Amino acid sequence: MKTRTYLSFLMIVFLFSTGLMFAQDSTHYKHSHKHNMEMKKDSSDTSMKNDTSQPQADEPPAQIVREGEIDLKAIDKNKDGKVYQDQMDWNVISDEPGECPLCGMTLKECTLEEAKAKLVKHGYKVVE
Repeated sequence: MKTRTYLSFLMIVFLFSTGLMFAQDSTHYKHSHKHNMEMKKDSSDTSMKNDTSQPQADEPPAQIVREGEIDLKAIDKNKDGKVYQDQMDWNVISDEPGECPLCGMTLKECTLEEAKAKLVKHGYKVVE
C-alpha cells in the first residue's frame, strides 16, 4: 500500500512539474515573439538591432505619423496627386518613399483619393 501511495505522489509531482515547464515555455515564447517584433533590420549591414525609435535620416517619425484630421493636399508637397501610405498603419503618410516608423513596412504609393478612401474606411478624419 505504501508503494502505491509513493508512486501516486511521484506521479502527481511529475505532472505538476511538467505543467510548470510548459507554462514557462509558453510565457518565454510570447515574450521572445514580442521582442522580435520590436527589432528592425539595419540597412547598413545584415545584423539586427533594437528599434530605438530614433528619427530616420529622411524625416522624423513625428512628421509622417498623422494625428487628428488629416490634410492630404497639404501632405502632397510636390502637387503630383500622389502620396506614400503604410498599408498597416493607415495614418502614416508621406510625400516621399520611405518606411513606416511604427512597423517598418515600406510605404506604398497611392493617389490622394485612394489614401482618403483607406483613411475613411479605417476611421480616420480627413480634411475635405
